[in-house]
Amino acid sequence: MFRAPIITVCVAFLLICSSEAKPNGKNKKAKQVVPDIECDVRAGKISYPEFIVRCPASCRETMQRVYGTGVFASISSICNAAIHSGVITNAGGKVIVKKMAGQSDYKGSAANGVRSLSLPNWRESFTVEVGKPKKGVIYPSTLDYTPSKPITVKTSQKEAKASPVSTALPVTAALEPITTTLPEPTTISTTTTTTTPPPTTPAPTPSTTTTKPRAAVHKVRDAGVRRPEAGATIRRQPSAPSSPDISNSEPDRGYTWTEVDTGNSAAPDPRPDISEYERWYYNFGQYPPRPAEADTSRKLLPETGHTRVEPVEVWKPEANPFDSGFNPREQDSLPRAPEPVSQGDPNCKVDIAFLMDGSWSIGKRRFKIQKDFLAEVSQVINVGVAGPMMGIIQYGDDPVTEFSLQQYSSSKDLKPAIDKIVQKGGLSNVGKALSYLNKHYFSDANGNRGGAPNVAVVLVDGWPTDKVEEASRLARESGINIFFVTIEGPDDNEKHNVVEANFVDKAVCRTNGFFSLPVASWFALRKAVQPLVKRVCDTDRLVCSKTCLNANDIAFVIDGSSSVGTGNFRTVLQFVANVTREFEISDTDTRVGAVQYTYEQRLEFAFGQHNTKADLLNAIKRINYWSGGTSTGAAITYAAEQLFSKSKPNKRKIMIVITDGRSYDDVRAPALAVHRSGVIAYSIGIAWAAQDELEYIATDPDRDHSFFVDEFDNLYKYVPKIIHNICQEFNSQPRN
Repeated sequence: MFRAPIITVCVAFLLICSSEAKPNGKNKKAKQVVPDIECDVRAGKISYPEFIVRCPASCRETMQRVYGTGVFASISSICNAAIHSGVITNAGGKVIVKKMAGQSDYKGSAANGVRSLSLPNWRESFTVEVGKPKKGVIYPSTLDYTPSKPITVKTSQKEAKASPVSTALPVTAALEPITTTLPEPTTISTTTTTTTPPPTTPAPTPSTTTTKPRAAVHKVRDAGVRRPEAGATIRRQPSAPSSPDISNSEPDRGYTWTEVDTGNSAAPDPRPDISEYERWYYNFGQYPPRPAEADTSRKLLPETGHTRVEPVEVWKPEANPFDSGFNPREQDSLPRAPEPVSQGDPNCKVDIAFLMDGSWSIGKRRFKIQKDFLAEVSQVINVGVAGPMMGIIQYGDDPVTEFSLQQYSSSKDLKPAIDKIVQKGGLSNVGKALSYLNKHYFSDANGNRGGAPNVAVVLVDGWPTDKVEEASRLARESGINIFFVTIEGPDDNEKHNVVEANFVDKAVCRTNGFFSLPVASWFALRKAVQPLVKRVCDTDRLVCSKTCLNANDIAFVIDGSSSVGTGNFRTVLQFVANVTREFEISDTDTRVGAVQYTYEQRLEFAFGQHNTKADLLNAIKRINYWSGGTSTGAAITYAAEQLFSKSKPNKRKIMIVITDGRSYDDVRAPALAVHRSGVIAYSIGIAWAAQDELEYIATDPDRDHSFFVDEFDNLYKYVPKIIHNICQEFNSQPRN
């Protein structure tokens, strides 16, 4: 009697439970979003201890460096390490990266077409595995790159310092977005992710959105005298300015005997060590134009009406320091405590000179934009006695120093000094300005510090009215890193007016985009601030970018005696090749010669005989082992007569002697003779080499120029040390 109602109740109860357990049918599995990276991204640049990435195809051809086997140093390319390990092929694919503690030794090897290098030690390591996450594990869908500086979010009167990027392992918990909105007029939506218990499936990582209103900008050439070029045409009027090309490419090509020797080719490098906000901000050009304002009398400036994420104490043109209501004069009259001397950013210790365009063609309005740009750079770069020091030269018909490197020791003092600069007028004689810079500016009297790299940033409206190639070459050979920022450069219809075709490529050290920053419009110039500061502050790259590597005549004096042996001799040649490949090879850059000696001497090749890196490396590979006795002293004299007597002016003369035993003749007199002639001598001893002879050969101090290894296989350890010492010594020497 009661059986039917009871069954009905049970069925209803089961239906209710099943509907609560599966409100949306089957639980959907969270999809893993895999971020893409470029071939040159290194594991150490990503802040997560474990993450997944997707590598593109053809990374093996980029020859990005890899250190180690199985366990790799964190300065290795992720993608090439994955190819080396067999995790992916050269077609690309997904890779899981797991970081671990640094190793005391990384052994190089060749696998899957990738040659990894050995490294004595490094602070951090990583391993790679196939990009198939374990069940329930969700890796970050975006990558946080290690920032170079702390950043702040600046609003009208408040500064909120951004929290450091947190490092977290992959989680299976849901990610709950928390959105904080800053006050008007500009809204920056900041998203923070927090870890909560896993009641549901993981949610996708939220994105960051920034909305920035800006005034409409109209580009009209100021009235003024145009450059007196034959057949000059009217300058074009771009309809909308676009962002500068901030690509920074320089593939690092390893060298082994099994590789195809090529020239100094370049490939794009997206510079992954910038924040996601900076990447978005500098890659996306101008914002959509707003409706025309009713107030046509309003002064239009390039993008000054929005809030930015900037380094600490960044100057903003629209900021009013007296919003509190005080009268400026009254405030200036108040007694102030003496302020400490600004120390500046120690990670950007450079001596930097800006060559600003004061020609009539630029017009007053654009000259003001140029000054605003320099003022903002001076604030972002954080000038100080322990960091960057900044000076300015204005050029027109003739260059003139506006202020020297030592005149202002803080960013705060630089801004009003820049505001007071008055336009000179005249032509755009950039070559003349570079000659002036090279001969007069980077001197002790002007505040050149010697140990800091010298940097020159040339701002050019359109194109120079004189030639720049020779002046730039001499400046580079004197140790000056030259950057060109060209605004509104010539288009195809204007190139016939240019005095020197491809003047930027002829002026800079490398034509890979690192030393040149083209800007399509004066109103887009402000967007070049951050990319430019990043480049000039990349001191490791400046030290070897390499002006110190562009101005040498290097002679290798190689021991070919019987005690070396054929196998070890090939190891010595590999060492010579690894040192050589770090230099810029051409007749106007670094030239390399080689002498092999036993009892006798043989000139393998002279300075300038091989003027491309590929030809030079092949020539080193083809050197045949001689075998015989050991007369090191006679070999040094022979190198001085056959090589250094033909050195060019403005070239530093460097001799690297490699020997494995005591010389049969005296080395002291020949070594002293080459020292007196200005040759910087390095000695590298192996196995049975005599320590006293190595010290006689080496330039003082011995600890920086004399090295000893117990076996030939350890020669590779001194490649970075020798390169570093050459560059450091070069930057500390007086300018020519």
